Amino acid sequence: MNASAPPGLTPEDERLSALRATWATPPGWRGRLAAVNHSTIGLRFIVTGLAFFLVAGLLAMFMRLQLAWPGNLVLDPQRYAEFTTMHGTTMMFLFAVPVMEGFALYLVPKMIGSRDLPFPRLSAFGYWCYLFGGLFLYSSFLFDAVPDSGWFMYAPLTDSTWSPGLNADFWLIGVTFAEISAVAAAVEMIVAILVCRAPGMDLRRIPLFAWAMLVTSFMIVFGFPPLILASILLEIQRAFGFVFFDPALGGDPLLWQHLFWLFGHPEVYIIFLPAAGVVSMVVSTFARRPMVGYTWIVLALVGTGFLSFGLWVHHMFTVGIPLLALAFFSAASMAVAIPMGIQVFAWIATLWAGRPWLRVPTLYLFGFFFVFVPGGLTGVMVAMVPFDWQAHDSHFVVAHLHHVLIGGLMFPLFAGLHYWLPLASGREPSESLSRTAFWLVFIGFNLTFLPMYLTGLLGMPRRAYTYLPELGLHWPNLVSTAAGFVLAVGMVAVLLDVALSFRHGPRARRNPWRAGTLEWALEHPVPDFNFASVPRVQGRDPLWADPRLAEATQRPDGLLGEARHGVRELIGSSILDARPEQVIRISGPTRLPLLAALVLAALLAAFLAKLYWLAAAIALPLLALLWRWGWTTGDPGGPDAVEAEAGLVLPTQYAARNAPGWWALVMSLLVDGSLFASLVFSYFYLWLGTDAWPPDGIGIGIASWPASLVALGLLLACAAATRLAARALRQGALARAARGWTWTALLGAVFIAAHARAMAPTGAPGNHAYASVAWTLAGFHAAHVALAILFALFVAARLRQGLVSAGHPLEARITAALWRYTVAQGLLAWSVLHLFPRLA
Repeated sequence: MNASAPPGLTPEDERLSALRATWATPPGWRGRLAAVNHSTIGLRFIVTGLAFFLVAGLLAMFMRLQLAWPGNLVLDPQRYAEFTTMHGTTMMFLFAVPVMEGFALYLVPKMIGSRDLPFPRLSAFGYWCYLFGGLFLYSSFLFDAVPDSGWFMYAPLTDSTWSPGLNADFWLIGVTFAEISAVAAAVEMIVAILVCRAPGMDLRRIPLFAWAMLVTSFMIVFGFPPLILASILLEIQRAFGFVFFDPALGGDPLLWQHLFWLFGHPEVYIIFLPAAGVVSMVVSTFARRPMVGYTWIVLALVGTGFLSFGLWVHHMFTVGIPLLALAFFSAASMAVAIPMGIQVFAWIATLWAGRPWLRVPTLYLFGFFFVFVPGGLTGVMVAMVPFDWQAHDSHFVVAHLHHVLIGGLMFPLFAGLHYWLPLASGREPSESLSRTAFWLVFIGFNLTFLPMYLTGLLGMPRRAYTYLPELGLHWPNLVSTAAGFVLAVGMVAVLLDVALSFRHGPRARRNPWRAGTLEWALEHPVPDFNFASVPRVQGRDPLWADPRLAEATQRPDGLLGEARHGVRELIGSSILDARPEQVIRISGPTRLPLLAALVLAALLAAFLAKLYWLAAAIALPLLALLWRWGWTTGDPGGPDAVEAEAGLVLPTQYAARNAPGWWALVMSLLVDGSLFASLVFSYFYLWLGTDAWPPDGIGIGIASWPASLVALGLLLACAAATRLAARALRQGALARAARGWTWTALLGAVFIAAHARAMAPTGAPGNHAYASVAWTLAGFHAAHVALAILFALFVAARLRQGLVSAGHPLEARITAALWRYTVAQGLLAWSVLHLFPRLA
């Protein structure tokens, strides 16, 4: 009997009591700061994203007042530029992506039949980075250093020559800080969807919102690193005098545009695809039938993800790119309309074949169709090069952007808020207030942005703080401004309705919409552990396929119904057919993510203040926190196998081949590989723009060739030492394995010193763009070797404590794979730095 359970309870009640105790968050504000449960973190993302949304809307209202009539002085030119920059930055980086990731963090585990996400600490850390990054960015108002160069921060206007203050630094550091959150959530979501699905939920049964988030997360993995790299390069140029974007010294400001839009155009679909997933879920429920063309929608999501990476020059048609390249990117920009159209026709076909139920979420669906289709059609227009030359940087593009991004996101977002609100709150919103808010939003949105197509075609430029009366644009702008306030009132009404419903709304019964997906099997309020027994799934709509499943999931007599020793457990399943393969033991509440994010924020603040010595000093406690984090993750020293249910014994993740930690490493290396590929792309892009690479008098001399060969030999020796350490572990020789990892770390440290010696003839990074990018590439790889050294020392310490063994090899497998990747990356970097200049 559970010692903590009250006397007189049945065995089933005892199990439920043990589950509640195991999964509970400690009470009080200290407990809330330590929360790591996916529902709590997801709701925090949503609430914080909506708060930033309101702030961005307030900035937009000031901008609309300024443009309501020619000659207005509501905002001076400087303040208008600041508000424009902060409005766009907030909507793109602090609202659109984080709020949909919040939906995913809250909903996806429930949809796929999981109790939580596999890395709850990572989710919490991502939230704190997101919050602190946004606050970091907005703290620029306190220092009168608000970013003012547009949300795209084009070089060279943002280098230290033309932006000598801290304005650009606040943007570069704040946005990059917040992007850590997006990347962390993407890795978490991919691993969860791949290996944490309920038994029976094979790839053909994954809910469409989960499919949309899986594709979106892979897009983030490959799409965000180019912008992260661009931000790092520009901040290095501003802080240390590098010259990546200085054309006088071999740099090129167009390199920033290429890196930015390698992120920027996939970003459009990173924002839209989760919204499309929401639409698919709501359409199926309110049409009261399974989605038409499920397979086609999945293929359309995947196709959109692939095509979106071939469109980045769509935003650079006016910079002087050769016409043949423009033709290719123009065709690709129009081709992406095909998978988008497939989804629209599937939604219409589902509604047509079903029996639509007209409720508030359905109203927002129809509003989405009305708004998104014109946005898509104008997207095809600006994909045509001659038209884009005329409309580029006009209010026509502003109208198109808001129709596609804000209309394409906002209407599904509000549909999703009303649809899943009973699940999160146990209550329903006010039907009359909800419908009134919808019409205010719908009418206000269209009357705000439709006139902008006209003003853009009549010649009104974007980002201009005023316009001449002779243009005759005052009446359309006045209509847009007035309608903008109607839209603002509607949005506030929506959010007020949602907030009030948490306390004052009528109580909702379980599954009030009679939906078919697993999240609606849960009780209200949702237990911290979601499912008392992990469900076994039959069909794409499990609740429609088996109406008794909802009750079965709340009885602790099935899969993982037994809480063991206060450890939180998930089922890990095979990727293709979702067979139970492992029991994943995850961490409970802790303040480590908060502390790590706070220390990282302090490090970035010191860097912003140009106190580089202090930033370097703060890195030490940050490393100590991360060491502690790694040491206490999961269930250190736990068993190699547990009984998941009667007669089913499964290995824990430490002994499983398909462990979440392994897949997290793979996804993280994909992120890092994209970052490395962007840096190598920068090297060769700058080479193509200059006559001599490296230039005369700057570059690696013949004298450095022996030193470079010594460095190469040391790198290969690291690979050999890694292999020997892994072999010793497989043979059960733990002491020899620990010595092998220690030797690997020592060889890595010697390699860093030897390679720095080999790079010495390159000269100062500020002499030429070649030296800047060469030193950056060498430093990038040196940072990876230093990280791999820490991993090697960590595994050696774990081996000596008996926490890693031949039957418990996960950390060693991960470290060996990291070293293999680091050596492979080093070979490529060595070839680019030492071999290529001698062959070019």
